[in-house]
Amino acid sequence: MKRIGIMHGKERSFPDALVERINSKNIKGIHAEILKIDKVIQGETSDYHVIMDRISQDVPFYRAFLKNAALNGTAVLNNPFWWSADEKFFNNCSYTFRNSGS
Repeated sequence: MKRIGIMHGKERSFPDALVERINSKNIKGIHAEILKIDKVIQGETSDYHVIMDRISQDVPFYRAFLKNAALNGTAVLNNPFWWSADEKFFNNCSYTFRNSGS
């Protein structure tokens, strides 16, 4: 059984509706659910084949969880590695601005 996990915060209507819609398709071997994290062990796979992320932008621990899952074969939407590239880019821009004399 391939599991799709929806990771979300306080919002309820969209994640619940998405889970219901995916499961209503009755695709053999596919099941969607609200993601549950029991424990995180570095280098071990998650129980999900796909994770849809709707909260890690607010909770850094979730980004670490998602990066570990992605590195171990889980497809993750939204890409948790984008934050690293984004932070490096804007840190560089900030440094350039401070040192330009402006």
